[in-house]
Amino acid sequence: MIQPKPCSVLSLDIGNKRIGIAGCDPLGISITHLPAIFRNSFEKDLKEFGKICVDRKVEGLIVGNPLDMHGKETNQSIRCKKYGFKLAKCLKLPLAFINEHCSTVEAKEKFSLKNDKTGKIDSAAAAILLQQWLIEGPDLDDSN
Repeated sequence: MIQPKPCSVLSLDIGNKRIGIAGCDPLGISITHLPAIFRNSFEKDLKEFGKICVDRKVEGLIVGNPLDMHGKETNQSIRCKKYGFKLAKCLKLPLAFINEHCSTVEAKEKFSLKNDKTGKIDSAAAAILLQQWLIEGPDLDDSN
């Protein structure tokens, strides 16, 4: 894969209760773990994401796609893609999906987070996804 053009993006680890968030600077040098959003109605989530996007001058979204160990779609990956497409469309932002198989497990180990209910694990997983995207891509797609 080809490295994408760095820009200010948000990376999302979408779960049923929380959405972990990480962001990077416009040059793709530093990655920041942001507070997770505790899921509510889509409209309330959208409002929170809208504020974050304005504050951080976000130019795109990276969404984790939890494929199974064989790279196949799962029920959760279908939900994540649906949510990602809807969010990107409402925010008028380009989007890229990245395979997040085992990102939460990696985040727990890398950041010594166990049994966390605050969303730190989710945002750490989003940071791992963002690092992976900065290295491997794919490019953001604005055709949603």
